[in-house]
Amino acid sequence: MPVRKPRSKNQQSAIRNPQSLVAVIMGSKSDWETMRAASEILNQFDVAHECHVMSAHRTPALVSEFASAAESRGIEVIIAAAGGAAHLAGVIAAHSTLPVLGVPMKSDALNGLDSLLSTVQMPAGIPVGTLAIGKPGATNAALFAIAILANNRPDLKKRMRAFRADQEKKIKETKLD
Repeated sequence: MPVRKPRSKNQQSAIRNPQSLVAVIMGSKSDWETMRAASEILNQFDVAHECHVMSAHRTPALVSEFASAAESRGIEVIIAAAGGAAHLAGVIAAHSTLPVLGVPMKSDALNGLDSLLSTVQMPAGIPVGTLAIGKPGATNAALFAIAILANNRPDLKKRMRAFRADQEKKIKETKLD
């Protein structure tokens, strides 16, 4: 997956981007269609981030290495998305003390319920903040990551408040035919 930087015209294809605050990790390339929503929200808020494909089951050493080094590279929040036996978020959380937000992907077999249960049922002591299945989860994971970052960044908190106010305004202005 390409590295995503806020409002950048040039996209790089590097695994390591020392400027990134958020890492968006997905178990397979097919998850990008859904997880693009997280990247778009992060771009909307000018939050530097990077997107990668790595699998808890097919590339476990890569996942372990990435999660273990993320904090030292400046990553502050990790969003992890996977489907089926969705252990990616849990494996990342086992190798990092950073906040990990899990996004269960919709699956053919159980419409994402298997992914949800795999992501949410973590043993005590290895927390994963689990969001909704699919695109709503991807969107909310990005917003949750922004809320975490905004605790130490007044400008980001201001933009989050403006975003919420805009949402409220749109609902209040909604007219039915």
